[in-house]
Amino acid sequence: MNAERIFTVLKGPHISEKAAMGSEDQVVFKVAGDATKLEIKKAVEKLFKVKVEGVQTANVKGKVKRNRYGLAAKPSWKKAYVRLAQGQEIDFALVD
Repeated sequence: MNAERIFTVLKGPHISEKAAMGSEDQVVFKVAGDATKLEIKKAVEKLFKVKVEGVQTANVKGKVKRNRYGLAAKPSWKKAYVRLAQGQEIDFALVD
């Protein structure tokens, strides 16, 4: 995987109440819609220098909202639950 693809796979961390309630060795990321589990694993390992044990992905369907022009759909997106090895952690405040 080339360096450019690494930066396009991960879009950023997903901060939510459900993500915060998860286990301490799990981090949730927003990822590209065409990203595979292997690409996500390699990108996290190279960018954050941690050992990844597993990756689970979920496609989040965009909600349909009503506005004065009728119905409009929010865009769908993909998220990845990344399980880190024991004793590993990612601190987003200290990332280079």
